[in-house]
Amino acid sequence: MVAYTQNELVSATEISKQFGEYISKVKNGLLDKIGILKNNKLNAVILSVEEYEQLIMARNKLEDMETYQMINERMKTPKEEYVDGGDVLKRLNLSLDD
Repeated sequence: MVAYTQNELVSATEISKQFGEYISKVKNGLLDKIGILKNNKLNAVILSVEEYEQLIMARNKLEDMETYQMINERMKTPKEEYVDGGDVLKRLNLSLDD
């Protein structure tokens, strides 16, 4: 779980009253993030565009690495264990013409 300092947690009511001020704090690097509380529960987070884009790129890279690992594992399957696609379609009463 991500830790927040006291000044990084703001109620939804407070955000609505001073939205521009809080956006400026994140944009100018005065705050890394702002956790928005509703009913004393963390409900959303405001991040800078740069931070958000870095998170998305990191997530995409992780997904690519997981896909690469899965492909490598599947390539280790001996050809004798391959399943014929036509047989699978027949067992499921499907065809490529459907």
